[in-house]
Amino acid sequence: MQFKDVIGQEGLKKQFIHEVENNKISHAQLFLGNAGYGGLPLAMAFVQYLFCENKNSKDSCGECSSCRRIATLQHPDVHFSFPVVLAAHKKSDGAIHLWREQIKEQPYFSQVEWLRRIDEKERKPMIGTEESQDIIKKLTLKSYEGGYKVMIIWMAEEMNTVCANKLLKILEEPPQKTLFILLCEKQDLLLPTIVSRTQIVKIPRINSEDLKSYLENNFAVNGSNLESIVARSEGSALHAYEMIGSHEEQDYNRELFIQLMRVCYKKDVLPMLDWAEDIAASSKDRQKIFLQYGLHMFRQSLLRNYTGGQLTRVSSEEEDFLGKFAKFITGKNIQDFMQTFDDAYYHIERNATAKILFTNLCFKVMRYIHFA
Repeated sequence: MQFKDVIGQEGLKKQFIHEVENNKISHAQLFLGNAGYGGLPLAMAFVQYLFCENKNSKDSCGECSSCRRIATLQHPDVHFSFPVVLAAHKKSDGAIHLWREQIKEQPYFSQVEWLRRIDEKERKPMIGTEESQDIIKKLTLKSYEGGYKVMIIWMAEEMNTVCANKLLKILEEPPQKTLFILLCEKQDLLLPTIVSRTQIVKIPRINSEDLKSYLENNFAVNGSNLESIVARSEGSALHAYEMIGSHEEQDYNRELFIQLMRVCYKKDVLPMLDWAEDIAASSKDRQKIFLQYGLHMFRQSLLRNYTGGQLTRVSSEEEDFLGKFAKFITGKNIQDFMQTFDDAYYHIERNATAKILFTNLCFKVMRYIHFA
């Protein structure tokens, strides 16, 4: 993975290059941010640049022996730790072939996507006690090539307490030329003693123009459809991937949203129940995309109210709808709408019963829309 393969994040790329060039690399770094912002690709590009034998001022060469081995996750001094289902694998090494497959296919991925790959029952993954022992063993041994030894811990918040406590000493007093990169989405789930031993690197949302350029160059999407996807993605490549589809998919989400708002405004209970049943019958991915679309429309409604439409990023069809609908979204109900759709997305990812979830969502929307 080279820096050129990472979407956006130009500021952090320059920061990491500066660290390597000036030999001022913090031995333990905590990359904090949503997986869709690119923390893992950044970490891999950073490590490849560090090991590259012919690096330049902007990127690794991508051709030397070190670059080739790191790109295929085969370098003996670069190790990975990640959540696994302990009933199937006690340590990450047991699932390393699946990890390599995932990185090769798509380095931007969520914990839910990873879980689907490693366990058909989708049981809760964890970084367990035996993993900490393995990490310590790997890092206390002499490096194979006499340089850095690197441990990348993905979703570090999934370490159990015993595992995290066992790593405290090596994090504070690591062997010479050891680099820890911990990737985390939720800092509050990490032990404070782990956080205090790391340098926090906040991974921001991907710049809209960078994401737009990437999607234009790699997917068959353009025009107002592209603008809508970029606006809804909130700087996450993962969200953008989920939303990319045909114009028919965009039309489907728009009409579904309009239908929901109409039946809820009219307080038509039977049509509301029919709506919930219809969307519950669709795929989980389609349900998630719709919920993201709803969040987008609420934000655009508020922007239209406060800026007169100058900052909205919607298609012409959506603009026509917002002309009538936006007035129902105000400071009194926007937080309720956003929280309800956010919660629904969270529970859909965790296999909630869709019919019950969307029925409940309908009645909440009915209440909020009359509270403008």
